[in-house]
Amino acid sequence: MGSRGKLFVVSGPSGAGKGTLVAGVLARVPGLSLSISATTRAARPGEVDGREYHFLSQDAFVRRREAGEFLEWAEVHGNLYGTLRPMVERELAAGSSVILEIDVQGAYQVKAKVPEAVLVFVLPPTMEELERRLSGRGTEDEGQVRGRLKTALEEMKEVHHYDHAIVNDQVERATRDLAEIIASETAG
Repeated sequence: MGSRGKLFVVSGPSGAGKGTLVAGVLARVPGLSLSISATTRAARPGEVDGREYHFLSQDAFVRRREAGEFLEWAEVHGNLYGTLRPMVERELAAGSSVILEIDVQGAYQVKAKVPEAVLVFVLPPTMEELERRLSGRGTEDEGQVRGRLKTALEEMKEVHHYDHAIVNDQVERATRDLAEIIASETAG
């Protein structure tokens, strides 16, 4: 039987570039898999069920939550998000490391249940750049962007609770930093 995989949690404000960094390390780091979160929010254009998220109805999400199927869950911007425990446990037991891209609330739940999980916080270079990124996505109206910026300020106060922090000011360097963190945490 091989050794158990390691669980990595990547958090940070919406627009910090978590998804870009996670995609970059998945392409570079062998034996690393992405846990796909479940959500009750509607799919954005181009998103596919089971690829970006497992899109669930409110009722299905609550039923699965009550059955203890989530490693973590949270309500964010009026929608429910969560990590399905069985997939993560299966990958870790098989010796693969798993990366979760989740919010701060979820990261704390994971750390409480899996103390050896490694928490990595992704920071935007500046709040101005974060606002530019959020506005540039075109997926939210101005009020939603303002709400996300307010949430970002609160989330960034939590960075000191994380094992590592990366400033995503240059995608290639930040991706390399995340890959190095994963390599150092899984060595030995």
